[in-house]
Amino acid sequence: MKTHIISIGNSRGIRIPKAILEQCRIEKDVELELEDDKIIIKPLRKTPRKSWAQSFQKMKSQQDDKLLIDDRLDMDEKDWDW
Repeated sequence: MKTHIISIGNSRGIRIPKAILEQCRIEKDVELELEDDKIIIKPLRKTPRKSWAQSFQKMKSQQDDKLLIDDRLDMDEKDWDW
């Protein structure tokens, strides 16, 4: 597909057709990479919990991984309805 560069304020840009954005699953944010003389546009995928493993290791090393509430279950508790 051929397109042309347009002015956007002090910058330049291109218009990407909706069909291409949908096919590439690009919704909002993108990642730009330069490879030789090419610009690569990739959808920015949010990876929830990506750094949780490192965070938990850090918490453990600082002994900050204690339970905040007691999670034991008292089966003899009088409030239980059986």
